[in-house]
Amino acid sequence: MKICLFSSKPYWQKWFGNVNSEYKIDYFTQPLNINTVKETKGYQAVCCFVNDDLNKDVIKKLSENGVKVILMRCAGFNKVDLETASKLEIPVLRVPTYSPNAVSEYALSLMLTLNRKTHKAYSRVKEGNFEINGLEGFNMSNKIFGIIGTGNIGYHLIRVLRLGFNAKVFAYDIYKSKECIELGVEYVDSVDEIWKKCDIISLHTPLNPETKYLINKESLAKMKDGVMIINVSRGALINTRDAINALKTGKIGYLGLDTYEHEEEYFFQDHSDQIIKDENLQLLVSFPNVIVSSHQAWYTKEAISAICSTTIQNLSDYEKGEIKKSNLVNKPQQ
Repeated sequence: MKICLFSSKPYWQKWFGNVNSEYKIDYFTQPLNINTVKETKGYQAVCCFVNDDLNKDVIKKLSENGVKVILMRCAGFNKVDLETASKLEIPVLRVPTYSPNAVSEYALSLMLTLNRKTHKAYSRVKEGNFEINGLEGFNMSNKIFGIIGTGNIGYHLIRVLRLGFNAKVFAYDIYKSKECIELGVEYVDSVDEIWKKCDIISLHTPLNPETKYLINKESLAKMKDGVMIINVSRGALINTRDAINALKTGKIGYLGLDTYEHEEEYFFQDHSDQIIKDENLQLLVSFPNVIVSSHQAWYTKEAISAICSTTIQNLSDYEKGEIKKSNLVNKPQQ
């Protein structure tokens, strides 16, 4: 089978080249959308990333072009119309886990950077300024943490917070993790308890109709003044306008974002010589107590190697009729 890979970057070509010797892969730098789907004619598999747009019309066109399987080289699939894919008998395969350590460690790095202001200290010293006034932080062990979502990533973050900082950690998840409980985590029955009790809140939940805009003006109103919020999951877990308003009033004291609800316009691309037209994004990056990074929490050599290996294995399993249930996110009608 031939693979048509969209949203390609040099690192994807490098790592797929390292792990793949079986399939022919053609790389396209542009994202998959209704304008580029024509490129898939003659391919049996498409390989997509987090911001590729696989809506109803795109998937219909994929089917018309002869595509048999969709390979998501990520865990998320919120931009894929699963219902249409199922009706057209196109399985959607993902990489459910690749390196939970990579993402959890990055979430921690955002907390530490926002707290101790190492990014500001670095810039000052580069300019010959050795003044530390304004760089005051706090002891992490003195704060109460709230973790929303205690899957693999949430668990690894909790493990570091409990064993490394001996921090108090509350958690909310529909499914309570025995491993997290053994670490001393206290599960709460309502997410409102996280909002009310915690100084630092980190989001590790998928995006779905129930979690969209989980952080909004109502939930923010219940939080402590000066709360720190970290999002390394999906951008639309946070209502950006509400977050900006909360930053202006001081309700949010620190905000670390590795993902943004309209990131597909800008993330993974170089816009350094252009004007950023997204006013919300412009505002976010202007706040001194906000860090925005471009969806890089997953990007370690261990993680990208695992993503590419699993993606190739998913296609091999599909050909053999041995698809792993944990990697299949829809139910093709056969």
